Amino acid sequence: MANLELISYTPMREVVEDGDVRWVADRLAHRINDLPQIFWDNGEPWHEANHWALTKATSTAGGHIKTVTSLMKHLAAYASWLETKELDWRHFPLRKQDRAIVLYRGELIAQRTRGSLAPSTATARMGAVVQFYRHAHAYRFVQRKRPIWKDRQVVVRYHDTVGFERTLMRISSELSIPNRKRSGLRLEDGLTPLNPEDAATLLGSVKKEGLHELHLMLSLGFFTGARFETITTLGVENIENAYPDPQTPDIYWIRVGPGTDVNTKLDVEGSLMVPRPLIEELKAYAYSTPRLRRQGLANEANRGLLFLTIRGNRYKSGSFTRLMTDLRRRSLNAGMCFMRNFKFHQTRATFGTMAMGKVMEVANTQTAVAIVRDLMLHRDEKVTMQYVRFNEESPVKTELANVFSAIFSGIVNRDWNQHHA
Repeated sequence: MANLELISYTPMREVVEDGDVRWVADRLAHRINDLPQIFWDNGEPWHEANHWALTKATSTAGGHIKTVTSLMKHLAAYASWLETKELDWRHFPLRKQDRAIVLYRGELIAQRTRGSLAPSTATARMGAVVQFYRHAHAYRFVQRKRPIWKDRQVVVRYHDTVGFERTLMRISSELSIPNRKRSGLRLEDGLTPLNPEDAATLLGSVKKEGLHELHLMLSLGFFTGARFETITTLGVENIENAYPDPQTPDIYWIRVGPGTDVNTKLDVEGSLMVPRPLIEELKAYAYSTPRLRRQGLANEANRGLLFLTIRGNRYKSGSFTRLMTDLRRRSLNAGMCFMRNFKFHQTRATFGTMAMGKVMEVANTQTAVAIVRDLMLHRDEKVTMQYVRFNEESPVKTELANVFSAIFSGIVNRDWNQHHA
């Protein structure tokens, strides 16, 4: 599986002295921190993709490092798929449907249809791959007499700030994937929750395997709704400063967001609601021998983090993705079919669904939305309302399923009896 790593890049320039060439740091160029780079499973860098990342990051047209990282994440997913299919990204058979990029487009559409990939993600992922191939073609990393795909011009009409209608011409590839929503209700990022029984099975399995750190990270997702970037930036100090709820001592609160060194999406400020048993487990883990070993390997900046990799580094997207990939593999081998397309963000969707269901039992919809919005650190109540609708639809779907099942069973049984009469 291909890996995405973040490196510190120092621009260099050649200096010729007495006929010898040596490289020195270019003082006129800026150093780039966290430049994303892709490495194949054998450790070899994907030079062409990494050149694209550097070109994007240093582009005068705007190369925000977060944008470059997002594009490279999509390309890393393509690289992993290429390795699993044992395909070369530069291989372009005469038959268009046999080309790697065309096959990958079909795979993305299939994942979108199955629900394992959000429509917007499928669109963005294919767009990133097409961008990379345009770069590769421009720099002659791939040479073809015929175009890899057909482009078409699209006219976009819009109104400017003073109300005049304008038109904009843009180039669109035939490989682009329209952002079409899947049928059925989905929650944040197009994902659906696990049912409570499956969540309990997963947590029990991870704990039985002795994967204590992963068990705690999943528990934080299932019982607080915290995102990956929040969990991986929690510090021991944040856990120590957790305070009990004045009305419910079995509930603790952990402050997150600006001023706490704990990252939240859109820098929303708030608190995580954590059950007391989980707080106690987190505190015990913070001073356990396995974590202290990892802390001993960490640099000064990461030493205070609660969760560290076995090398003492902070968890980032690449290392966390590998962690989830290994979890899915082990879970499927253990017979947990519901883990086939599992994403960590589903822990958040599971928490939101269960929290909204319980709150709606004792409060009206308006109050329930306000409470769950604060618990999940939503900036927009429209996102929270998705959980209301999801909970309201579930009983209706269950009742319809029971009715249809009863009718269908009656028809099948009747036909079977008539056949043997």
